[in-house]
Amino acid sequence: MRNVVPAFLLGCAALTAPAIAAALSGVNPAYVDKSVAPGDDFEAYANGAWRKTAEIPADRSSTGVSYEVFLKAEKRNAAIIQGAAAGHPAAGTEARKIADYYSAYLDTAAIDQKGLQPIKPELDAIAALKDKAALSAMLGADMRADTDPINATNFWTENLFGLFVTQDLERPTETIPYLMQGGLGLPDRDYYLSDKPAMAEIRTAYRAYVEKLLTLAGIDDAAARADRIVALEMKIAAAHDTIEQSQDAHRAQFWKRADFAAKAPGIDWAGYWRAAGLPNQQDFSVWQPDAIVKLAALVGSEPLASWQDWLIFHRLNEQASVLPKAIDDAHFAFYGKTLTGTPEQLSRERRAIAAVNAGLGDAVGKIYAKRYFPASSKAEIEGMVKNIVAAFDARLVKIDWLAPTTKAEARKKLQVLKVGVGYPSSWRDYSPLDIRPDDAFGNVQRARLFEYRHQLSKIGKPVDRGEWWMTPQTVNAVNLPLQNALNFPAAILESPYFDARFDAAANYGAIGATIGHEVSHSFDNLGADFDSTGRLHNWWTPQDFKRFEQAGAALAAQYDAYVALPGLHLKGKQELGENIADVAGLTAAYEAYHKSLGGKPAPVIGGLTGDQRFFLAFAQSWREKMRDKALRARVATDVHAPARWRVQTVRNLDAWYPAYQVKPGQKLYLAPAERVKVW
Repeated sequence: MRNVVPAFLLGCAALTAPAIAAALSGVNPAYVDKSVAPGDDFEAYANGAWRKTAEIPADRSSTGVSYEVFLKAEKRNAAIIQGAAAGHPAAGTEARKIADYYSAYLDTAAIDQKGLQPIKPELDAIAALKDKAALSAMLGADMRADTDPINATNFWTENLFGLFVTQDLERPTETIPYLMQGGLGLPDRDYYLSDKPAMAEIRTAYRAYVEKLLTLAGIDDAAARADRIVALEMKIAAAHDTIEQSQDAHRAQFWKRADFAAKAPGIDWAGYWRAAGLPNQQDFSVWQPDAIVKLAALVGSEPLASWQDWLIFHRLNEQASVLPKAIDDAHFAFYGKTLTGTPEQLSRERRAIAAVNAGLGDAVGKIYAKRYFPASSKAEIEGMVKNIVAAFDARLVKIDWLAPTTKAEARKKLQVLKVGVGYPSSWRDYSPLDIRPDDAFGNVQRARLFEYRHQLSKIGKPVDRGEWWMTPQTVNAVNLPLQNALNFPAAILESPYFDARFDAAANYGAIGATIGHEVSHSFDNLGADFDSTGRLHNWWTPQDFKRFEQAGAALAAQYDAYVALPGLHLKGKQELGENIADVAGLTAAYEAYHKSLGGKPAPVIGGLTGDQRFFLAFAQSWREKMRDKALRARVATDVHAPARWRVQTVRNLDAWYPAYQVKPGQKLYLAPAERVKVW
């Protein structure tokens, strides 16, 4: 076994034994700002000293602990990908595909030399559209599997509609396609419809960007076309459901094939589904039915020329990274600088690594898991998951307001919860995917189509309850409500989130809280709608659900009161599922930590008690500094609260108050009756 030294110990060979013990406590006292009272702002107390000196890299919109862990994963990915490129692997192997994808993406000279030639056939086809039937077919051919309303809460696609394939909401044994709203170039409908000055400025900049992109592509009458494109997108935005509405699975409807023509006229649906590769599919889940009806009506009512302009822009916009540099630079100037305030674009090498991971994720992930995730780490994390699930179950047993039937189904969900740690048990076969060393544009297109066809291939087949929705090299974790499963990729199971040599308080406060968070998603405002089989099914008594909703409303109100920027409050209802999971997950992790002590008192390390280290590790696991524009975008579009306010979850846990001597009158103090305990 290699002796891995935590990053903050590097260069500290002369540390004394007490100093080493403090470092291995898993928390960093140098980040603490002792001028801030923990009870006034626990996040500023835990991370304030770090924030004062931390600098956001010029090519990033934020920095912090997640970025540090991401950098570690990125360096490992680079070693895998660049190693494949240097090894001259045999033709047809996955290593050869990795090498060719990477080298083609890096070859900007070849991309510039080709100019618009790779995309010209698509632009010509758009210009040749003669009627709405042809438009419908093109919209269908464009559709990709690029949305996920349940696992990743990803509601955005540039295509007019997005596709998601998984089990039917009410029939867990059937796999069907889900249709979702799309069609916007800005992140969300609010960017088009809000009257706030900041949003109006972005709309003005977006319209200028649309015109510039068309001009760079040599499109005639770019100014007038840009006006038409933005006007059309304003109508598309008005048709969209809100993010809050899009999180409600009960709004989805089961449609038969014939229902589309009857309920959503305006599109030639037979031609659409034929071009989309679903000529005979009969069953669909329509996630945002009101929006789908309105978008179809827009296809029928808006001029064909406006849709052609819209298609041309979005083809260019979506493929900007593999088109000439002027187009790529214009894309970043808007989406990077204007939207998130990021001054510089990532290097081409780093973008190439990300592109390979997007196109050949499992091929890279297979090597990543074998090379960087030891069996010992897998076993330790699996043990922590078991302990935290047991702690959650123990809490369910003690809850006195749940009816026996509700409690029994909740406990059953935990008992059959399927947990994946590190990596999946099977890998994607990329042998049919054609990757060429001199075709960056084509590689990206073919990889997206390959993924789409893979998703279509699942339709009508038994549900794979062990399917993973993240690659091992992803710094994240996910709850899968329809599978009643969790995925914890290898890349997130790293210091400072987790280190086998850290004190248990730190591991349970950091990665343990993340594990608890994902477990708790099975019982948040979305997860609570699904039973132990993954079926959308009401397993609550009316009284129990009313109590649950009251707790959720109190938590939403708590987060509504937080101010991210002047005039910008957090959105408690939009973020509710994540905030419920934060509170319940931290509670379960805390109780699992105490159970892990085996009845023994926690040691005092570096002057901190076990409870103090637990809560400090939790706070430091959310250490982050973000540009204001990026923060504004996060609040507008994300279902997660920004990191600074996720730390304040602690105010809902009774144990935090004595640990940090928090008293009435301090800003975070909540009277015991006001502390939200959802579970």
